[in-house]
Amino acid sequence: MDRPHLTELRLSAFAGHRRAGFPLGPFTLLAGPSGSGKSTALRAYEALARLGGGAELGEVFADPAACVPERARPDAQRRRGFRIGCTADGPLGPVRLDLAVQAEPELRIVGERLTVGGLVLLETALRDPGRRSVQAAWHTAGTAPVTRAPLPDDRLGTALLPLRVAGKTDGQRQVLAAAEQMVVALRSVFPCDPRPERMRAPVPAGYGRLLGDCANLADVLWRTQAECGRRHGQFVAAVRAGCAGPVAGVVAELLPGGSVHALLDRGDGIRSRLDRLGDGELRYVALALVLLTGPGVFEVDPAREVPAALQTLTVLADGFDRALDERQRAELLRLAARTGGSGHLRCVGTVSDASWAVGTTGVTVVHLDP
Repeated sequence: MDRPHLTELRLSAFAGHRRAGFPLGPFTLLAGPSGSGKSTALRAYEALARLGGGAELGEVFADPAACVPERARPDAQRRRGFRIGCTADGPLGPVRLDLAVQAEPELRIVGERLTVGGLVLLETALRDPGRRSVQAAWHTAGTAPVTRAPLPDDRLGTALLPLRVAGKTDGQRQVLAAAEQMVVALRSVFPCDPRPERMRAPVPAGYGRLLGDCANLADVLWRTQAECGRRHGQFVAAVRAGCAGPVAGVVAELLPGGSVHALLDRGDGIRSRLDRLGDGELRYVALALVLLTGPGVFEVDPAREVPAALQTLTVLADGFDRALDERQRAELLRLAARTGGSGHLRCVGTVSDASWAVGTTGVTVVHLDP
C-alpha cells in the first residue's frame, strides 16, 4: 500500500522565504550557500511534524518573531505572522495543508485549510481576537454541507479532527481519511545531526533508541547487532566502504559498571575503539546506521494507531555531508537511494554543493539562492 509521505514543503512567507516551494523525493538534498535558507526549510518541516503530533504552538515556535519575514509590515492592529504548508501523498491522493500563524502581538493560529483535489475539507479562521479559539468548518456532505465548531488556536486543527468528526457520512469519512494521511505523513520524522564530540565516551546500556545527536550510538549497536544479523552485516559492509583500514566487524562491548562502548574489529585480533575515529568517520558511521536500521530504533513518536508497515520515516539531516570525504558521500548516497526506494525510509538533507549527487536515480536536488 502507498504509505503517506510528504511530496512538497511550502514556505509562502517564513523567515527568509517567500512564495517558496520545495519538491520532496525519497532522498532530497537542499543545496545552496550559507544564508540561502536550507536550515530554515528543515526547521519549518520539523515544526509541521511536531504540530502534526499534537504539540502546542508555543512549544514548536519558541521564537516566533524569528519566523516572520524580515520586511513584513504589521497591519493596523500591529499583527505580523508567517505562512507554511505541505502536501502529503498516500492512498487518498495528494492532500494539501496550509497554515497561517500570527506571531505578534501574540502567538496563535489564525487560519488553516485542508484540501483534496480542490475540495476544502477543513477551514478555520480567527473571527474574534478576544477569544482563544478559531471558527472551524469541516466537510460533512450530509443533511448539512458543513459542520461548524470552535477549535483551539494553539494546536493544529487537522490533528484534532479524529476527536471531533463522527465519520457517519461519506463526507466525514473523507475528512477523517485526509486528516489521518496528513498526520501520519507528518509525525514520523527523525531530526538527526550526529555530533562526534558526544559519541566518543562509553554510554549506559539498555535504552536502545538512537538520539538525534547519536551520542548513544554504542548502546544502539549493542541492541541491533543481536536483533538482525542480515541488517548488521549490511551495516558492517557500509562501515568497511567508508572507513580507513580493514574492517571485519563492528561490535558493542559491555563494560564493568553497565556502560557500553563500540569497537571496529580489524580482523587480525586488534579492535579499535570507535572514539579513535576522526569526526568525519564517526559522522559517516552514525548516518550509515540511521539509513540501514529503520524506524523501530529511533527516538521518534510515530502514529501508534497505524501499523508500522503503513508508515514511512523521514530523516532530517542538516549539514548532511559535513566532514565527509568523497568516498563517504558516495556510499551514503547509495544507501539513501536504496532505502528510499523501499518506501520505509525517506531523507531530507542540506548541503552547500550537491554536484556530487545530481543525476543520481532516486535523488531530488533543490537549489536555493541566497
